[in-house]
Amino acid sequence: MSNPPTEFYSAERWQNWIDRIDDEEIDPEDESSARLLLNLQDDTAIAIAKIVSAYDDGELEGEAALEEIADVRNIVLDEVDIDDEEKLMLVDGVQTSLVCVFFAAEEYVANGPAEEASVSEYLRAAADAEAEEDLDAALGYAAQAGTLVIDGEELDMAVAEDLEYGLVTEWINGLDSLQSAMSDPEVVEEDE
Repeated sequence: MSNPPTEFYSAERWQNWIDRIDDEEIDPEDESSARLLLNLQDDTAIAIAKIVSAYDDGELEGEAALEEIADVRNIVLDEVDIDDEEKLMLVDGVQTSLVCVFFAAEEYVANGPAEEASVSEYLRAAADAEAEEDLDAALGYAAQAGTLVIDGEELDMAVAEDLEYGLVTEWINGLDSLQSAMSDPEVVEEDE
């Protein structure tokens, strides 16, 4: 077994992104602001993709992989210290999108890819559960879809177009970052 990277993600790395968002004028309608938020999300998804890949390649045991995922989740989902309410909401949106990425990665490591349905069927089931206000079930279905994305199945973003905006569409956004990260786990440079 080769040694896995010692650190997949750090609190300092996350904080660097948060500081940038805090320092810059953020306008979600502006392309560079939107890109900054997307890079924040993609950077985290890449860390998760690397953990899952290390697990798949036998460089990390399941237990270690789950611990690494939990470490990243604890960093990213921790309360963010930004005074600007609008920026806080935007970061919260990124955090919300990533919730499903963490659950999907944990589910994948613990139980492998889901086998009962396709990515879009799971996501429709998630949307139905959200409509019935069963958010635990919604997250469960979305995470199942995520295990398939990790396994290489295609997430067709058209599925999100048919859904009412809500948590599931946010999670699909996160899974889209995960899909990109799985196919091209290049590090997003913080100074772009």
